[in-house]
Amino acid sequence: MEDLTHKKKVTIMVALMAAMFFAAINQTIVSTAMPRIIAMLGGIEYYTWVITIYMLTSTIATVLVGKLSDIYGRKPFLLFGIVLFIIGAFLSGTSTTIFQMITYRGIQGLGGGILMSATVTAVGDLFAPRERAKWTGIMMAIFGFSSVIGPTLGGFMVDHIAWHWVFWIFLPLGVIAFAMIWSMFPKTQRKAAEKIDYAGSLFLTLMLISLLLGFSWAGTKYDWGSPQIIGLLAAAVVFLIVLLLIERRAASPVLPLSMFKNSIVTVSNTVGFLMNAGMMGAMMYLPFFTQGVLGISPTNSGFVNMPMSIAMIVLSTLSGRWISKSGKYKRFAVAGMPFMVAGMLLMAFMDNVYVAIASMIVFGVGLGISMPVFTLTVQNAVKPTELGVATATATLFRNLGGTIGIAVLGTIMNSGMSSKLEAAVKSGEGPDLSQLDPETATQLSSFLNPQMLLDQPKLKELHATLPEQLQPLFTHIIEMVRSVLSDSLTVVFLSGMSLLVVAFVLVMFLKEIPLRSASDKKAPAESGAETDPLKKEPALS
Repeated sequence: MEDLTHKKKVTIMVALMAAMFFAAINQTIVSTAMPRIIAMLGGIEYYTWVITIYMLTSTIATVLVGKLSDIYGRKPFLLFGIVLFIIGAFLSGTSTTIFQMITYRGIQGLGGGILMSATVTAVGDLFAPRERAKWTGIMMAIFGFSSVIGPTLGGFMVDHIAWHWVFWIFLPLGVIAFAMIWSMFPKTQRKAAEKIDYAGSLFLTLMLISLLLGFSWAGTKYDWGSPQIIGLLAAAVVFLIVLLLIERRAASPVLPLSMFKNSIVTVSNTVGFLMNAGMMGAMMYLPFFTQGVLGISPTNSGFVNMPMSIAMIVLSTLSGRWISKSGKYKRFAVAGMPFMVAGMLLMAFMDNVYVAIASMIVFGVGLGISMPVFTLTVQNAVKPTELGVATATATLFRNLGGTIGIAVLGTIMNSGMSSKLEAAVKSGEGPDLSQLDPETATQLSSFLNPQMLLDQPKLKELHATLPEQLQPLFTHIIEMVRSVLSDSLTVVFLSGMSLLVVAFVLVMFLKEIPLRSASDKKAPAESGAETDPLKKEPALS
């Protein structure tokens, strides 16, 4: 394809940013509104499927489209992803049952996975690695911006207008993004003599389904040692072994194993996995502290998270520019990880909302500095023909890290609460209920449940309806449960921090290939690589 002028590339980037924002804002706006929507539709017992199905379909689509877009080019997948996402979002807004919502969210997830994969990869097509860093930082900032305004807007909308509009309000933006990609993105041609790896795609999909369902349901829907979870994880191992055997012989593998011989790819993906797994401690479990321990409302709890997103937006934009200017990236990974570790350590010992906000800011600074690095390192270390599959694989490792991190940290929290609550009752820290009649004692014992702390209006209502002589006992129980939840969350945050410490150590082993600028003829590849991945600028495909 002919060389593009810088002005044309910037115009294409505007279209890609519109597509990225469309996908991101539709995800974040739904996050706070979904519990209320499910309550209106009914079928709360299937609520986890609404979340799980999107995660499954988007992850699978991301990986499969990575290789396919290397063959057919990015443009058809960008357009197809937008169309699928629009259809899924529109149909989700028409749902009348929980099962319709699950089905339509699955369609939306397919579109979202295709769109996010093709968008990030297209940035790699457009720019040389050194300039790519700046645009990667801007793309991360757009994603961060959506996480600032999306949840607040979603909560406001579901409180004040019909919930259907949560899915529909940004659909016109999708149409605009489609028109921009159609008109601005260059035409692409299929690579010659490339076969599609159907067998590899099938077993990769089966492995991901088994693995993601196993870790999504472990400790929540089923016990870790249950036949269902053991069966799913065992199936994932079997499918993985078959996949590896297929990929070793495939002419055009959907997951090229040769990539993992490159230490930069392996280290970057492992760090991305650990970073996302640890990061879930901040994203998922901080609300348990603000709402459950401090008693802050869900709306105000969202404001506690906001400084992290703002810090991430600012620093990801700046770090992208700094990387582009210096041509070096390892120093930013090394600089960012300690901030994330320090932020998680602050979370482990926070005791008021001000420390919580400070921890979010520190964590967001580290996240903003580090986040643009690891996609860039992978794209910089592979051959141009593997750009799509390499980017998709990096996204896959981050998604798996997040899913497994949520499951493991959730199990740590639940088991910690159970054991600490039992120990507190046995030690005599809890109220003495032996002098009460059995019915009243049973009623008060039912309040020994940390989940109750997340519904502050109900707690106040229960306190008001109890006889005056029982109210001090009720208060005693609630304060004890708050203390148990706080102690359990300390263990969760320290566990997340330990994952980030391991990631930081691995960053030290990350080799650095100088980022080539557009004017460079070539740059040295990693020692021992079969070919020089930077020998020529990737063509826009």
